[in-house]
Amino acid sequence: MNAVETKNLTYKYSVGTPFETTAVDNVSLTIKQGEFVGVIGHTGSGKSTLIQHLNGLLKQTSGEVLINGRNIWSKDVNIKDIRFESGLVFQYSEYQLFEETVYKDIAFGPKNMGLDKDEIDKRVRNAARQMGLDDELLERSPFDLSGGQKRRVALAGVIAMEPKILILDEPAAGLDPAGRDKVLEEIAGYHRNSGTTVLLVSHSMEDIVKYADKVLVMNRGHLFCYEDTDKVFSMSKELQMIDLDIPQITKLSHLLAENGIDIGRDVYTVERAKERLLKMLKGTNV
Repeated sequence: MNAVETKNLTYKYSVGTPFETTAVDNVSLTIKQGEFVGVIGHTGSGKSTLIQHLNGLLKQTSGEVLINGRNIWSKDVNIKDIRFESGLVFQYSEYQLFEETVYKDIAFGPKNMGLDKDEIDKRVRNAARQMGLDDELLERSPFDLSGGQKRRVALAGVIAMEPKILILDEPAAGLDPAGRDKVLEEIAGYHRNSGTTVLLVSHSMEDIVKYADKVLVMNRGHLFCYEDTDKVFSMSKELQMIDLDIPQITKLSHLLAENGIDIGRDVYTVERAKERLLKMLKGTNV
């Protein structure tokens, strides 16, 4: 069974008015269970609108959205259940914190699921550990924590519902480099440990190539491509033509090639560049 499937998904804002705009246009895609998918696109490309359909926050103008094989807008489907199954974490998610303690904030979702006290406690503590939050933080006010810790509390609140699909809209936006790395590493670790399907929206190409197995590219409301990460970033010229950047290390590899040091056009990470350069240096006995 596929985790996510859209069939000819179209969404229009302000239908029937002079301001009618098509934000997502006839998008059909399939995401398999357990995949880590990067979602990229220029501002206004439709990526945020698309992901908001995947937990029923928006209802399509036409087409279908299926989560774990179920049409989410069928009469026999409770959209509240879909939102527990497909968790969505917004950008600057710490602004959604409101409880007196970290524990209560993380417990909010599981409580709404109608779980008993013991199960809630188990999920809260497990989610906190998954996000690298010590037990001693659970009784503190979330507003006394650092920006990175607040972000991880907000993430833990969604993870505590144990969604089969986790959708993240710029989860590390606004954090300092250390906080950013910590949040993304915890997310990657959670994906490895749980097998949850993860969709990561990010403007950072470096983050996408580091964590994503596949990349979904949106352009002007259309699905530009959905392929393995290597294949997507091998289309550097095409990506730049739709106003998307490529990783800095890829730009460097192209510059090196222009100056007679060709380490390949498929260099998207520092690790891969290092391997290729070391291999080249050993070959020349330097």
